[in-house]
Amino acid sequence: MLYAAQQIKEQLVAWRRDIHMHPELGFEEKRTSTLVADTLESLGWKVQRGVGKTGVVAEYAIHPSEGPTVAIRADMDALPIEEANDLSFKSCYPGVMHACGHDCHTAMLLGAASLLVKEEFPGVIRLLFQPSEERSDQEGFSGAARMIQDGAMQAVDLVLALHVDPSTPVGMVRISSGPSSGGVDSFSGRIIGKGGHGARPHEAIDPFYLSAFVILAINGIFSRRIDPFDANVVSIGAVHGGQVANVIPDHVDLTGTIRFTEKRVQHKLHAEIRRCFEVVRPLGGDYTLSFEIGLPPMINHPSAARLVQRTASELLGQANVLPMERELGAEDFGLLSEVCPGAMFVLGTKIEGDQRFGHNSRFDIDENALPIGTAVLAQSALDFLRHSNK
Repeated sequence: MLYAAQQIKEQLVAWRRDIHMHPELGFEEKRTSTLVADTLESLGWKVQRGVGKTGVVAEYAIHPSEGPTVAIRADMDALPIEEANDLSFKSCYPGVMHACGHDCHTAMLLGAASLLVKEEFPGVIRLLFQPSEERSDQEGFSGAARMIQDGAMQAVDLVLALHVDPSTPVGMVRISSGPSSGGVDSFSGRIIGKGGHGARPHEAIDPFYLSAFVILAINGIFSRRIDPFDANVVSIGAVHGGQVANVIPDHVDLTGTIRFTEKRVQHKLHAEIRRCFEVVRPLGGDYTLSFEIGLPPMINHPSAARLVQRTASELLGQANVLPMERELGAEDFGLLSEVCPGAMFVLGTKIEGDQRFGHNSRFDIDENALPIGTAVLAQSALDFLRHSNK
């Protein structure tokens, strides 16, 4: 499979560069989804357009009744970032860029689609080209949630995906069982005082003064209120209050993010943040506080992770299959892997001698990685179908 993927490298690069030049934000991926759907239809896949608003679902089966269904997911959306790279395939659209590698994910899944139609296998392969991994719609649903609502995960027995990693060398992949990215919620609080003249603070209840206690308390949650073996983060991202230098305002607003890998820690963090805001009341203030529930943690199922580990080791050599480096960034693939067992592996795409971080205006990859990711995706799906006893 790796040899076959290497033979289509030129096509993989062409797809990736075309998509990179024409980035589209979440739920706006009309050109990208049209390219995907038209390509899949030309390859013989049964295609459904407009799934999850702008997503594409495709199926291919030779003997559908003889085996299970495996789904492979790639996200298609870009980010609202102005590209700083001087590339021949630089983004054509001001302020929009593929700065997280979703152009690569889409190209590799198209590559897998072109290889899989040449194989014999039992069961069904379903491809999920997902919109809007990076943001939610006005009702708070990301692309994965919208595709699930439209039935994209019905009767799926296993779901797989990959993500490019600019810090891991080309030729290597990372995969582990268990939590591989964090769940994410956000909080919004208002600290309420009593406004007044800056020259007479004793007549006011200064919400900035009250905020200082809240901020200190929040920053003590990790070190003093949560078990040190429980992964968690609470970060304040914005503080807003006041208009002019000599006026004490009535209130100050705080917003922040919460990360976790277990629901019990999520519930504990919510309770501790509320406790932190409570400190303003003995000081004469008040508060309001709300939480927005976001994405769940992404958990790699043990059997799915073992499948990818075994397949990648056979293709690349065991020395080139590394454990995941755990972190608490969010990924809505976790919604898909809640429906059925699933795993996402990390693909090394590092440009030697350079560092191109994700969500950065200079993000880029070594395109030699594209056939590798294509091969691991395709072969993992085949190995699951051929060795399953459903």
